[in-house]
Amino acid sequence: MKWQDAIVMARRSVGRRGGRALLTVLAVALGTALLSSMLIASAAARERVLNQVSSGGPLAGIKVDAAAPRATALDSDSPRPGPARLIDDAARLRIAKLANVATVVPVIATPMAILPPIVNGVASSRADRPIFDTAIGIDPARAGDLPISLLSGRLPDPAATTEVAVTIDYLHRIGVDKANAGSVVGTEVTLGAPRAFTFGREQRVRARWSRALVVGVVSQETSDGLVVAPIAFVRSAREWLQAGDDTELFGGNASPYTALFVVARGLEHVTDVRAEINAVGYSTSAPESLITQVQRYLHVVELVLTGIGVIALSIAALGISNAMLAAIRERRREIGVLKALGATDADVRRVFIVEAGALGSVGGTIGAAAGLVTAHVLAGVVNRYLSSQALQTVHLGAPIRLLALVVLGATVLALAAGVLPALRAARMPARQAIGDE
Repeated sequence: MKWQDAIVMARRSVGRRGGRALLTVLAVALGTALLSSMLIASAAARERVLNQVSSGGPLAGIKVDAAAPRATALDSDSPRPGPARLIDDAARLRIAKLANVATVVPVIATPMAILPPIVNGVASSRADRPIFDTAIGIDPARAGDLPISLLSGRLPDPAATTEVAVTIDYLHRIGVDKANAGSVVGTEVTLGAPRAFTFGREQRVRARWSRALVVGVVSQETSDGLVVAPIAFVRSAREWLQAGDDTELFGGNASPYTALFVVARGLEHVTDVRAEINAVGYSTSAPESLITQVQRYLHVVELVLTGIGVIALSIAALGISNAMLAAIRERRREIGVLKALGATDADVRRVFIVEAGALGSVGGTIGAAAGLVTAHVLAGVVNRYLSSQALQTVHLGAPIRLLALVVLGATVLALAAGVLPALRAARMPARQAIGDE
């Protein structure tokens, strides 16, 4: 008997027992759907966190500012910090040349008077006077290297001088709920760069006002502030402030950059990069300990989810085995006839193995597709929650390789489940199979 003959016989057998085959396929499909959806979810979590960390990115970032570093053993007996160092282009280039540094993104922050617009046609008490806070200057083209999540709208154009994004703190200050963040997109804010002037013994503050269109709402951790704008715009405002008579009035800082965001080439290099930057004379902060804990928890969750899916698929495999054993009892005469016509034990085993593999393959394919759909539905629910909490959403995509492995696994498990029934059918003597029970 050839494999083609075994396939034809298995197909006819399944067709004659359509109800049982359907239930068996559904059992495999349910187990496969559970396994595939859980694997897709864990893979998405790994891609969102672990892979991003291992290849660099905001989660492997180090914030460098001009504040004085902590005292070390090289300091004098008194535990005082060393002098603060300026962050200029020379420092940026020096840090960028350190080993295991992927990229360095400069950040500028400057005091700013912000006059919010009227939102949704309602003029609140917070929208009729300036808010004195900070504007943050970044290069929007390099936002992918910064801990910034876009909640609504878009980021400002890098070359624009009249576009800004606002932060969640801005929403709180003007009394807009985070769920309605989109309502501020498209509004205009009036920004005032302050500057101190001295007239005799009297000191006055004058602001240089400009209007900007709010194009987006972001959640960010680059620096404290209400407005995120292209770095050239904020640099111009900062230069205006520093040209005044008293920069100390606004917490003056002669450093060209307020901070640098340094991205290491993976989480394993963050500690070494921080040590090198501290040795240069800058204070640093990085969430590597938090990310390490997240890695561990994600690995545990991944193991638990995979274990649950494998258990469900194993239960489905037991169902296949039970269905095949029942089929042997019903097909004793058919087995006897095959052996009387010259079929060997191997031929009989082949028929039942093919039938079990077909049930596992069909059920696995249906289950994998159902698992992908389920994962995307659940991802939609999760993403809505993440957006409401000002967190970056998760993108699942279509993990074809993972789904193919799940289908292959279901098929192999079904084949394994069909081995014992196939052996039992093959060992049945022809006379006993044809004879009456």
